[in-house]
Amino acid sequence: MAYYQNPYAPPAANQQVLNMFYAVDRDRSGQITATELREALINSNWSPFNEETCRLMISMFDRDHSGTINIQEFQQLYEYIEQWKRCFQSFDKDNSGNISPDELHQALCAFGYRLSPRFAHLLVRKFDRFGRQSMEFDCFIQACVMLKCLTDSFRMKDTQQNGTIVIRYEDFLEMVFSNAMY
Repeated sequence: MAYYQNPYAPPAANQQVLNMFYAVDRDRSGQITATELREALINSNWSPFNEETCRLMISMFDRDHSGTINIQEFQQLYEYIEQWKRCFQSFDKDNSGNISPDELHQALCAFGYRLSPRFAHLLVRKFDRFGRQSMEFDCFIQACVMLKCLTDSFRMKDTQQNGTIVIRYEDFLEMVFSNAMY
């Protein structure tokens, strides 16, 4: 049975996305919180998405800064997650449902980052929730988004575009915490 037609639904909304939105919106508020989103998203090993990734994604698509997303924002988030899913699967060469340090290094190189395999290992250790020396889909999204945000902040300070910046300690902390906290 289809859910009621929401007058606030975008006209071109995919029915599958609409049904998912209504299923996730447990309190029927017309808004989805990070907690509701977390309850709906799972990794390939059936573990729920981590809370930090859900808060990050809500903050990225929450246009009115309400701390929630409406149906239009959810549709954009859904498409964003689907794009990340295809990306994740393309680098998960062994189809394990996880990204190893080597697979992450290949992904980072494909994204245009010139980072060492050692750095890829560090990222995997940072985002490995289960001690398997790999990261699940949700952590892959979080790590890549945080890396992009930090890189963008770095580039703003790298006026000569040579990969080197000189900043005060407090400026460094502001750069990290303004990007890493959602």
